[in-house]
Amino acid sequence: MDHLSTVTNWEDMQLDCLSIIFSKLGLDDLTTSIPFVCKSWSQVSSHPFFYQVLDFRFLNLNPSSSFSKIFSSQYSLPRFTFSSFLKLAMAQSHGAAFDLRFSSLFPPSMEVLSLASITCPRLKTLCLPRICFDDEVRFFNLLSKWRDLEWLAIESKPFKLREMAEQIGIHCSKFYGMKIRGFIRKEDVTGIVDFLPKIEVLDLSGSQIRKEEVLAIVDGCRGLKRLSLKECVGFEADEEVSRRARGIQVFEFDRCRVEDGLRNSEDQSEVLEQTFMYFDDCFEMWMF
Repeated sequence: MDHLSTVTNWEDMQLDCLSIIFSKLGLDDLTTSIPFVCKSWSQVSSHPFFYQVLDFRFLNLNPSSSFSKIFSSQYSLPRFTFSSFLKLAMAQSHGAAFDLRFSSLFPPSMEVLSLASITCPRLKTLCLPRICFDDEVRFFNLLSKWRDLEWLAIESKPFKLREMAEQIGIHCSKFYGMKIRGFIRKEDVTGIVDFLPKIEVLDLSGSQIRKEEVLAIVDGCRGLKRLSLKECVGFEADEEVSRRARGIQVFEFDRCRVEDGLRNSEDQSEVLEQTFMYFDDCFEMWMF
């Protein structure tokens, strides 16, 4: 019995042991389970160390989900909102968060991103589903708050990519890589080349991009160590592309293809991008 009592006396567990265990947990357990076990666990789990990575991608944030119901109950809320959960997580980080990732099912509003720019000033990694066209300029202005930003991933390419690259080039001196997907236009590429010439990692997988733009990236971004163009439409990695990309350590171009209707199609790309943005906005209105 004495041995069993020792094992089940959770409050007496060593802090080092607790820290190792808690570091393996997600935001759901850290906010709804661990703090309510005992006082010592609550104190340890509230340390900013456990909130350095704020990853919301794998949480079911639907108000009717079991997590949302438990969260509302534990914190005596009349109803669950993503913003209330987000504010708690950011507050717990005490400015120590360096990695922030959002789900495409629950994209952040500009108000949320504005809050993040204040409460997460040390951000190094930011992953977003998309930025609404009307919010792009506001988002670009927030980049000046994240001077330590190193990596940016956006599932859907901003229409004004050149302006975004300019803001990153001005304010984020440690920036090394970006992942985006969409219709890559000539002005997008010139923006990357002009303002991010020392970028080391660029992932445009799944995009539409012509050979001319690929060559412009290869020739203009001399610091590239990894260029990923997997499953892109609009070019094939022929001998010329391979030769001019020879200095890039990792050049990925699996399953790239040229379609007949997309040869020399910069004008068509403009139309397709506008159409894509229209349906994307319609989808967002339908979701919310």
